[in-house]
Amino acid sequence: MENKTITPTETVKIMFAAFGAGKMDELKKTLSEDTVWVYHGTDEIPYNGTYVGKDEVLKFIGNIITHVDIEGFQTNHFFENGNRVVVLGSEKQRIKKNGELLEQDWVQSFIVENGLITRLDEYANTSHAAQLFSK
Repeated sequence: MENKTITPTETVKIMFAAFGAGKMDELKKTLSEDTVWVYHGTDEIPYNGTYVGKDEVLKFIGNIITHVDIEGFQTNHFFENGNRVVVLGSEKQRIKKNGELLEQDWVQSFIVENGLITRLDEYANTSHAAQLFSK
């Protein structure tokens, strides 16, 4: 996927399309070998934490799928500044262990270098999510 003619926003959109289609091999092609993904949350949220490398990113996604059913996922706005892409979005997840519905907006900040995602930081209303996971 290394292609310097692709914009950082296009790289992120390709990643989201692969995620939405469940094509993890395609998603991995958008990542650098040493990519770092951080979900900024608390320990009550089972997918909270830092994930380093392509396989760890798949583990992160697997942790999400293990604990929730995704009922809605939407990217609303993309903002690009140099190699940083900030995405505003929303999601609806059903927590498998208790049936609680988590609906929230989120912000994801990506760094893209040479057509590959090198970092993701995700921010959401983790206090609300932690309360729902703790029920």
